[in-house]
Amino acid sequence: MGVFGSPDMDVARRVLMGLYSLQHRGQESVGVAVSDGADISLVKRMGLVTGLTADEKAVDSLVGSAGIGHVRYSTTGRSNINNAQPMLVSTKRGPLAVAHNGNIVNAPDIRLEMEEMGHIFSSTSDTEVLLHLIARSKKESLFDAIAESLERITGSYCLVFLSRNEMYVARDGFGFRPLCIGLLDKAWVVASESCALDILGATYVRDIKPGELCRIDANGMESRQLFDKPHKAHCIFEFVYFARPDSRIFDESCDKIRRKIGKQLAKEAPAQADVVVAVPDSSNTAALGYAKESGIPFDIGLLRNHYVGRTFIDPSQNAREQKVKMKFNPIAGVLKNKRVVLVDDSIVRGTTLKFLTKMLRDAGAREVHIRISSPPVLNPCFYGMDFPSRTELIAGNLSQEETRILLGADSLQYLSISGLLNVAPGGPKNFCAACFNGKYPEAIPEGSTKFRCE
Repeated sequence: MGVFGSPDMDVARRVLMGLYSLQHRGQESVGVAVSDGADISLVKRMGLVTGLTADEKAVDSLVGSAGIGHVRYSTTGRSNINNAQPMLVSTKRGPLAVAHNGNIVNAPDIRLEMEEMGHIFSSTSDTEVLLHLIARSKKESLFDAIAESLERITGSYCLVFLSRNEMYVARDGFGFRPLCIGLLDKAWVVASESCALDILGATYVRDIKPGELCRIDANGMESRQLFDKPHKAHCIFEFVYFARPDSRIFDESCDKIRRKIGKQLAKEAPAQADVVVAVPDSSNTAALGYAKESGIPFDIGLLRNHYVGRTFIDPSQNAREQKVKMKFNPIAGVLKNKRVVLVDDSIVRGTTLKFLTKMLRDAGAREVHIRISSPPVLNPCFYGMDFPSRTELIAGNLSQEETRILLGADSLQYLSISGLLNVAPGGPKNFCAACFNGKYPEAIPEGSTKFRCE
C-alpha cells in the first residue's frame, strides 16, 4: 500500500486504512513508513493492523505527505519482526524503504554471493537482498539503480519504494501478483488490490503493467517499461481464493470470475442435493455461482467467527488446527436431514474440510458432497503462495477417492484445470497454474522443492 502527495499530511492513517482492507493478504505483521521530505520514519508490529492503530503515539509519530505500508504473509524468511516490512535502510542516496509482495526466486543464490563478498544481512527475507543490490549499484539516479537491480532478480514481485521525495512502483514481467494505482484528489494511491482504493474513496486509474517501473514525485508519474515477456502469468489462485471478491484484479472483477468458476464447477460436477453451502468467506461467491447454475438453493449453513484469521495463511500447523475448531459453527436448521453440497475453494492439507464434514454430519446433514472450485493442488508455488512441498499436499499423496474417504464425504469432485483456465479473462495463456499442472513460467533451480532465503 502506498500514498504519495496526501495534502492534509495525515498520510499514515490513510495507509493504515488501506491496509485494513488488505488484511486478508497477510496476518503476521504490519508496518508503515512515512517521509516528511527530509527523513523517513518507520513503525512495525507483529500481528494485525489493529495492533498498530491502537498505538496512537506510534501512529502520531509518522508525519509526512508520502507513505507506504505492508501486511506480511511469509513465503520466504522466518516470521519475526526482523522480516516485517516495510524495510528501511540508509544508502548513499539517502534513506530508502520498500514493501514487497511476491517471492524472488534467485534471492538465495544472490545472497550467498553477497555473503562471500562480505555483505551482512539483518533478516532472512528475500526483500533485503534486493535492497543490497540497489545500495551497491553505481548508477547515478535511484530510478536507474532500481531498474538495474530488477534486471538481476527472477520470480514474482510487486514493489513500492519510498525515498525522501519520491515513490517507485514496480511489477515483475509476468505480472504474477495484482497491483493497481489510483488517484485521491491530487494524491497517488498504489495497492495490491482495488478494495484498498475503495476504502479511501480513491479512483481506480489502471493496473501497473507487468514489467513496468514507475516514479512518482511532485511533478507527477513517469513510467518505464523494463521487461516484455512473451506472455503474462497472472496467478490463477488470486481468483480462486486469495483476492477479495470486491476487488478488481488483472483488469477484471474478481467477483465476476469467481461466480463463473462456480457455474463451471456445477456443469462439471453436478450433485443430487437439497442445499448448497459455502465454506465462508472465500468460497461464498463460487457457491452462489454453483447454486445458480445447478438450480439447487443456496443457504448459509456455516457461520464464521470473523475474529479468527484465515486458516490457510497461518504459519503454524498446530495453530491452524486450533483455529478451525474456533472458526466455524453450523446452522442445524439449514442442515438437518439435508443432502448438502459443500463448496470450498481448494484443498491444500485437508485439515479444515475434514473437520467441517464431521461438523455438518453432527448437525444432522444426511449426505455431504464436497465440490472444490479449483483442481487438486499438486505442486509447490515459487511465486508468492506458501504451498508446501508435494509431500505435505494432500493431493500429492492420496488419490481422489482416498481423499474423499479421509474427509468423510459422500462424494468429492474438483474443477478441471481447463475448466478453471477457460473462464479466466483472456484465456489460459495469460495465467500461471503451476500449482495445479506443474508448468512453471520460468525455470526453477534444479532439485528445489521449496527454497527460502534462510
